[in-house]
Amino acid sequence: MRIGVDVGGTNTDAVLIDGRRVVAAEKRPTTADVSSGIRAAIRAVLDASGAGVDAIHAVMIGTTHFTNAFIQAAELAPVTAIRIGLPAAREVPPFAAWPDRLRAAAHGGAHMVRGGFEFDGREIGPLDELAVGEIARGLHGGPPAHVAITGVFSQLNMANEERAADIVRNELPDASITISAELGRTGLIERENAAIMNASLRPLADRVSTAFAQALVELGITAPFFVSQNDGTLMSADHMRRYPVLTFAAGPTNSLRGAAFLTGLSDALVADIGGTTTDIGVLVNGFPRQSSRHVDIGGVRTNFRMPDILSIGLGGGSRVRSGDRGVTVGPDSVGFRLTEEALIFGGATLTASDIAVAAGRADFGDAALLGALDPQLVADGLAAIRRIVEDGLDRMKTSAAAIPLILVGGGAVLVDGRLAGTSETITPEGAGVANAVGAAIGQVSGEIDRIYNVLDMGREAALDDARALASARAVEAGARPDSVTIVDLEDLPLQYLPGGATRIVCRAVGDLDALRERTDA
Repeated sequence: MRIGVDVGGTNTDAVLIDGRRVVAAEKRPTTADVSSGIRAAIRAVLDASGAGVDAIHAVMIGTTHFTNAFIQAAELAPVTAIRIGLPAAREVPPFAAWPDRLRAAAHGGAHMVRGGFEFDGREIGPLDELAVGEIARGLHGGPPAHVAITGVFSQLNMANEERAADIVRNELPDASITISAELGRTGLIERENAAIMNASLRPLADRVSTAFAQALVELGITAPFFVSQNDGTLMSADHMRRYPVLTFAAGPTNSLRGAAFLTGLSDALVADIGGTTTDIGVLVNGFPRQSSRHVDIGGVRTNFRMPDILSIGLGGGSRVRSGDRGVTVGPDSVGFRLTEEALIFGGATLTASDIAVAAGRADFGDAALLGALDPQLVADGLAAIRRIVEDGLDRMKTSAAAIPLILVGGGAVLVDGRLAGTSETITPEGAGVANAVGAAIGQVSGEIDRIYNVLDMGREAALDDARALASARAVEAGARPDSVTIVDLEDLPLQYLPGGATRIVCRAVGDLDALRERTDA
């Protein structure tokens, strides 16, 4: 048996899964200390199912902690950024394009030293080891050091970053060090930003991991726990402490994976309708389609992997207004105050949930409190909701072909019937907790993004090397070696670089090696 937990801004959802069967599902309010909300949700599913804690094989947790902390510039550690690349890459220093509030919270120093590589692996120049050592010695006597090291084309050759990390570690044995080649993709500034983000979040990751573990201890659960990544797979608690940025956007990703599990579909559109927003994504081979664009997090441009998700301002708490332009829905929402402000709960605000109840699509709250709601207002509200969702679906599709739509989330009742551009609309049983289901069924992944010179080594040899590296990373992250398969492999010739330069992105996925994790725990 597995327990899946999704910690959202309003609710903490939990499910208990036995094999492929959802045994129990519960929602509890998210709490300020997080761990008590997790305890309450897990205790609820255990009580509902009658299962004992000894029957639990593993616990999987999805969280928005790190996304929220970074966007809000809260609980971030100051980071010393070291860029290896001089005399190249001097024009835009580290932190240059960061918003002021995030720079103030995370800036612990920015340094550039000689070294780095060309796209084909040739050295720009030798690493200036003396300069790196001097930077590290300058951190003596201060607060615990958090260091982000980035080298030019380090995703092709990590040698400079690894050597610089060794030098810093020799000077500061307790330093927390992030090297960019383990996180980002092609693009120096974006990869550097990802490394700095990660380094700034590591102290919070330690605290969150401890809180999760303490919640399970207090429940008497001895099974290991894992954390959802934003590609629909899992990582160990230790991996999360090292790479907290990989949890960004894990919530919508879990919903997509849960939708695939609950319906058995591997290729479909998914709309996760919550209280405030609707997240629309695309399932490809059972996993969320990954974004090919650079991603903006709180105003900071990055290039680590992220799901291709469109968020629109539509949810159960969206405000409904009638004016000169007709009926509008959202994008503002009453959010977690739905049970206080919506008409069906005795409030004074007309919301999308009120429209759904008035139309007979939902049965919660008190419909009698709606009074004599104008039927035309209800019809126009439903039409506005439908237009918003259809527009979002159209923006996410890459072809005119009609494909299935899966509706999940607590607000799935807002939409009914087949929508434009879809072949059918499916709302599976358990749709309201699809995010927790997605966490519970997670596998383990490994990914690489490198530039190869295919003229020297040949295209097939380059692809084989990428497969081997991605598979090794999956196993390192906790996958069972005999279960690892390649789920995504792309090669893109880079016309602006000479010598047959080809960018290869490869992702491998495998089943959780829970026995190994239980032994390690």
